[in-house]
Amino acid sequence: MLVYFIRRLTQSVVVVFLMAAIVFLGVYAIGNPIDVLINPEADQAERAAAIARLGLDKPLWEQFGIFLGNALQGDLGTSFVHGTSALTLILDRFPATFELAVAAMLMAILVGIPLGVIAGLYPDRAVGRIIMGGSILGFSLPTFWVGLMLIMVFAVFLGWLPAAGRGDTVDLAGVPVSFLTWDGLSHLFLPALNLALFKTSLVIRLARAGTREVMLQDYIKFARAKGLTKRRVVGVHVMKNIMIPVVTVLGLELGSVIAFAVVTETVFAWPGIGKLLIDSIGNLDRPVVVAYLMLTVFLFIVINFAVDVLYSILDPRVRLSDTKG
Repeated sequence: MLVYFIRRLTQSVVVVFLMAAIVFLGVYAIGNPIDVLINPEADQAERAAAIARLGLDKPLWEQFGIFLGNALQGDLGTSFVHGTSALTLILDRFPATFELAVAAMLMAILVGIPLGVIAGLYPDRAVGRIIMGGSILGFSLPTFWVGLMLIMVFAVFLGWLPAAGRGDTVDLAGVPVSFLTWDGLSHLFLPALNLALFKTSLVIRLARAGTREVMLQDYIKFARAKGLTKRRVVGVHVMKNIMIPVVTVLGLELGSVIAFAVVTETVFAWPGIGKLLIDSIGNLDRPVVVAYLMLTVFLFIVINFAVDVLYSILDPRVRLSDTKG
């Protein structure tokens, strides 16, 4: 287990370094922030002073070296627009995005796994076909359109839920959260539901495929032959064995939900990092964009690493085969 852990950790460090180079060089090679940040009527001396102040007068390789050295100390640069730490700007808005992503994933798990198991147990019945038809809709409908429809129905026509914002928040260990207040929960429900729709469809299909495969295994037939009830067979034997692929995919999907919640945050005016990213791209605020992308990369790698370790605990054959390789 220790060899497997060290090997995965080494791979993660290498990936972080390579992605840092790709992200930095890719973002810094596009556009000129001076054209956006400086008054078009400024003279050459003012432009040169601004370029030197932002550190853009140095060669690209030297800028990357400075960025890498600062990143190792936890500094991902200073925003060109706001004049404050890019990491601080992102972390101030990260709790809202993280709360939204976790709420969406919980919805997807709590709804998707039971529906997927039912669809796997009764694939030829009407209930199974209806569930799978619904999952196709979840994959097909655009997120922004679904969000607008949710606002129109539940906020405009029915008036049950608010259309935008985060609502009241309370501090939990110094972090503002909205799920601990009724007003916050009412604001959280619609954007979380919108963000969860695609993931719910994915979980349904994973759980259905796993259930159909497991139900054909010999140990399921043996459990039935012993006289175990169907509820116990499904609850103990089926659920345990379908969770390995589900855990693997959902772990990676949590990172994607956090990283790509931009559309949902924009539609519902949710004050997360999505709107900050869009504004920073428009202003060519390179440090904020790089910091956001690097945090996203780091988040994916950490989640992937945790999933690999959890996978090896659930299935010891994984770490044994890796050690032999």
